[in-house]
Amino acid sequence: MARLGLEPFLHPDCEITASEFGAYVEIGRGSRLTHVQMGDYSYCDRYADIANCTVGKFANIASFSRIGPTDHPMQNASLHHFLYRSGDYWNDAGRDEAFFEARHARRAHIGHDTWIGHGAVVRPEVTVGHGAVVASSAVVTKDVAPYTIVAGVPAQPLRARYAPQVAERMMALAWWDWPHEVLRARLEDFRQLPAEAFLEKYEAAN
Repeated sequence: MARLGLEPFLHPDCEITASEFGAYVEIGRGSRLTHVQMGDYSYCDRYADIANCTVGKFANIASFSRIGPTDHPMQNASLHHFLYRSGDYWNDAGRDEAFFEARHARRAHIGHDTWIGHGAVVRPEVTVGHGAVVASSAVVTKDVAPYTIVAGVPAQPLRARYAPQVAERMMALAWWDWPHEVLRARLEDFRQLPAEAFLEKYEAAN
């Protein structure tokens, strides 16, 4: 019997706050997700920390990755928690709700069929395009073009995953929107066919 289904599969010790999940989603042990929208079939492995982020379908997020790490108010006299988590320190002071609203608005975006490597960091307000790959331990501070592989600190393009015309055709095919039954029926072609052969077979069919 299949392990994944319409409800998210949450491994032990996860912390989930104000987040929404599509079908066939898996959240790895000890992961913390806050204000996240995660599309169908996407998953994160152990101890991922994702905040204020929209994740597309079929995203592969490795263990110990950090997406949308929150900032401190560096322009103020202090950048410490006591400025905005004030209720933790004084009974007569509350949270700085405007600060938290501004933080939640600075969303990262992870596209469909992406791979975020082990220990990678994707900064707030950064978009990782469809089909892109972020190498392990990379720190992504700028948008990543679709089907581009980036690595390093700060992350820089290494190479294209596909030639530009192949990437454009793959995005036009948008196989990530196919129904679950169609994905199953075409599973062997996903496994066996190179990208261009896959496109040639299914562009006409769609």
